Amino acid sequence: MPASVATAVEAAPPASPAAAPSRRWVWLAAWPVVAVLALSNEPAPLYVLWQRDLGFSSATLTLIYAFYIAGLLGTLTVAGTLSDRFGRRPVLVPGLALGIVAGALFATAHSVPALSLARLLSGIAVGAFLSAGLAAVTDVADRTDKRFAGLVASSSMVGGAAVGPLLAGVLSETLPGPSVTVFAVQIALLLAALPVVLRMPLPERGREPRAAAGGRWIRIPNAPRPHRRQLLLGLAVFAPAIAATGFVLSLGPTLLADLLHTSSRILSGATIFGLFAAATGVQFAARRLRTRTDLLAGAALTVTGMAALALAVATTSVAALLASAVLAGLGQGLTQLGALTMLSANVPTSRLAEANAALTAGGYLLAGLLPVAAGTLSDATTLTTGTVVFALAITTLVTTGAITVLRRP
Repeated sequence: MPASVATAVEAAPPASPAAAPSRRWVWLAAWPVVAVLALSNEPAPLYVLWQRDLGFSSATLTLIYAFYIAGLLGTLTVAGTLSDRFGRRPVLVPGLALGIVAGALFATAHSVPALSLARLLSGIAVGAFLSAGLAAVTDVADRTDKRFAGLVASSSMVGGAAVGPLLAGVLSETLPGPSVTVFAVQIALLLAALPVVLRMPLPERGREPRAAAGGRWIRIPNAPRPHRRQLLLGLAVFAPAIAATGFVLSLGPTLLADLLHTSSRILSGATIFGLFAAATGVQFAARRLRTRTDLLAGAALTVTGMAALALAVATTSVAALLASAVLAGLGQGLTQLGALTMLSANVPTSRLAEANAALTAGGYLLAGLLPVAAGTLSDATTLTTGTVVFALAITTLVTTGAITVLRRP
């Protein structure tokens, strides 16, 4: 996330003199983000297993996913502000701890309430790292290397989201005790991230005056008033794009199992891996493009992905479903890169974590509501009807957002 405005960079508190910023620390700071974001999507391939054993419906499945969104959004109302005021570490360490607790709950869950609680805690952990973690990656970079740091921060988010479901799919199919094995490995990854969080050369923010920190601690996250237009433009295309990927995460395995007649957890995990791997790769491929190009191209890819999703359910085609997942990932990757770039290029670092939290909260709010609505509609009608209506809704929203971006300078 570049910071091309010199005054915004100069407003940041001085970094600790003990360790000079370097690209090595940028990569290291991204590792905890990858580890925690892996937890965000790791349960997805196991939903079919839990659904079979516990006997819950598609609506209940999307409701469990909504607990994750609730934990995430609730955390974003406070984590960005606390991080900007007191520093990244006081937010990141508790986030890691809650991620470990969530992993333990997933490993031993035998009821819907247990799964819901685990999903809630994982949402809190992810919320901490989507605000403070992404900002920390930028913090440890040299002020002349912010664009590289932004690319690493954004790709670490989607890269972790890609690794988790693939790991879960492979381990659950090839080793005994599917959920126990998967989340024991995940807990080990989180523990390995702790020393990095503790040693990162981060700015000390505890002595910042209250006014600089932005007032109340708990509030709806936002960008500073002069930069809210950039936030809204980013959300106009990023929110529908991430809602599209949210559908794949929550109902994709059910589509594979019930509609396309395959229950392979490896295929389910590989589908989600392909989605987020595409989102990661496209960000590196598009690193030299203009921000507007990122947003418009991402919107176009999201629309194409929704067309492929509708085709998949109409023709019961696994290939079309996989294509829709990859296209949705490409759309999220480009819109996310464009939106984060706009914010970090303009927002002072003293408010950057909060602005990142605002972008993420807006995106995940839609990503929570629409898949739940689609799951409820699918139970009331058919899975095909719910999927097609969802695809049409996303197409309408992202097209409207793209037109808005196109009309703005």
